[in-house]
Amino acid sequence: MKELPKIYDPKQVEKKIYRYWTDGGWFHAERDPDKKPFTIVIPPPNVTGQLHLGHAFDETIQDVLIRWKRMSGYCALWLPGVDHAGIATQIKVEAELRKEGLTRFDLGREKFLERAHVSVTNAVIITIHTKMLYPSSIPIAARW
Repeated sequence: MKELPKIYDPKQVEKKIYRYWTDGGWFHAERDPDKKPFTIVIPPPNVTGQLHLGHAFDETIQDVLIRWKRMSGYCALWLPGVDHAGIATQIKVEAELRKEGLTRFDLGREKFLERAHVSVTNAVIITIHTKMLYPSSIPIAARW
């Protein structure tokens, strides 16, 4: 009998399991009239760029729920969402403008919205980079 290592090394186990789930299509959800649907939408990282343990805890709970529902026969979809923090985006953009000696009123509505769009786009880029890191570090069951 093979002796278990004294220290758990997730790199030895989780990458293989994640690949099994990916190759098996377990993260894919098609509409199936024979299965009850279950969906969770993941909000992206806030435009502020401040991630904390609460984010990790929340996504862990969501991951467990989605996997459990899939294994219980539901058509389960865990989908990365879109910007949900309009007020945080506005605050972040206004802070950037203050560093330039400007206010949102100096820019006007259209130019301000353009700047906000750039900030949200940068947050989406962070999300994409995070997704690229997940398979090697924290495998989650999202439908990227």
